[in-house]
Amino acid sequence: MKDNNNNSRRKFIKIAAAGSAAIGLVQVSNVFGSQISAEEQISYKEKKAPASRGKSVMGLRCEPLKTVRIGLIGLGMRGSGSLGRLLQVDGTEIIAIADVVPKAVKDANKQITDAGLKPAIEYTGDEDWKKICERDDIDLIYQCTPWLLHTTIAVYAMKHGKHAACEVPSAVTLDECWDLVNTAEETQRHFMMLENCCYDFFELNTLNMARNGVFGDIHYAEGAYIHDLRWLKFLKEGGYHDMWRLEFSKKHTGDPYPTHGLGPVAQIMGINRGDRFDYLSSISTNQFSMSLYAQEKFGVNSPEAIQAYKLGDMNTTIIHSLKGKTIMIQHDTSSPRPYSRIHRISGTKGMAVKYPEEQIALEPNAHEFLKKEDFEALMKKYEHPLATQMGEKAKKVGGHGGMDFIMDYRLIYCLRKGLPLDQDVYDAAAWCSIGPLSEKSVLSRGNSVDVPDFTRGAWENAAPWPIVTIE
Repeated sequence: MKDNNNNSRRKFIKIAAAGSAAIGLVQVSNVFGSQISAEEQISYKEKKAPASRGKSVMGLRCEPLKTVRIGLIGLGMRGSGSLGRLLQVDGTEIIAIADVVPKAVKDANKQITDAGLKPAIEYTGDEDWKKICERDDIDLIYQCTPWLLHTTIAVYAMKHGKHAACEVPSAVTLDECWDLVNTAEETQRHFMMLENCCYDFFELNTLNMARNGVFGDIHYAEGAYIHDLRWLKFLKEGGYHDMWRLEFSKKHTGDPYPTHGLGPVAQIMGINRGDRFDYLSSISTNQFSMSLYAQEKFGVNSPEAIQAYKLGDMNTTIIHSLKGKTIMIQHDTSSPRPYSRIHRISGTKGMAVKYPEEQIALEPNAHEFLKKEDFEALMKKYEHPLATQMGEKAKKVGGHGGMDFIMDYRLIYCLRKGLPLDQDVYDAAAWCSIGPLSEKSVLSRGNSVDVPDFTRGAWENAAPWPIVTIE
């Protein structure tokens, strides 16, 4: 049974690759370098922004939806958790569910019926993601599939009149970033990358503080994804399907997963809304820890230990904005270190940092962090409205401490009210572009690389994202 499931998933990805070529996307097989080398993949020539096929979707408002009818594609670790949360969001209906593993679909439908709701229509075929996108009784395609399918499915969904949301990263090449932008503009449909870390409680509070001038003019920030995943990368059963993350580590360098640390600070600093990324420089250490781990776990002469891995243990990328501000983003999923996204913001009146401990320092005594009672008072004063209104329920529902539920609830709320989304397609493209651009910089000895303006100039007149709420 396990072999059949694996074969089915491999066929699913293969067919998705063919589908992506048909709708003008980069071939999925090329993303992992199975046909071309990593160096060839990132040696594209710099080019001007492609001509838009539609109008800007900056601040896009679409028709309000009384009930958001959802097609959920991908029911693995992330998908099953997403389903559980969406079932507890007001104004949703799960119309259809899909996964190439039939048991995952059956388990998901049991989750739905156990909640007292009618079962969803089930899809298990390799091409059934297309059938769900083509249905006329669905408003939103919500996908939790492997990275290589994100853009393919999202573009197909928007071309069939659906709003689209997908897990991070939403794109792994610059071509995919532009495909998302161009399709959203052409179809005037919403696209949101589900960057949950923008909704964590400390991140929300520091956003509120920033908008109220607590830190002054914020000119520097740090973010990261530091998470020891060696055991999970090498897990043959129950881990990443077909060990895709391990395969990526073999063939790519740079920062392949920048958005958890980048998204929250980019919103705070008004990226794409009053400022934008201009260029970046990126360097990586050599790879050490994967090989050492493999030697200790599988033996010094094992295939895992002999295998070469291109992904450096620690990558550091410095992004320079057009208005002279900088952001440092780090990625390390191979070293034995405690989890961290850093989340450090620094301004002319003070700073805040989340990891390893939430702390704030402000003028006139910024040489020291605030005392506990002063810190707690400040956090209470600037608690974000979403945390005030939804925090208690979010923590009960769960999803990384509640931030996933706040994200889902706010997405559905905006669709039901006809409001612009908190994260739009330009955010997804800009944040995800750091992946391929950082790889290009690393392979050119850290030389700077320009970051495209995915907004085509709309950033200049767009206001920074406000402090949003729910009624």
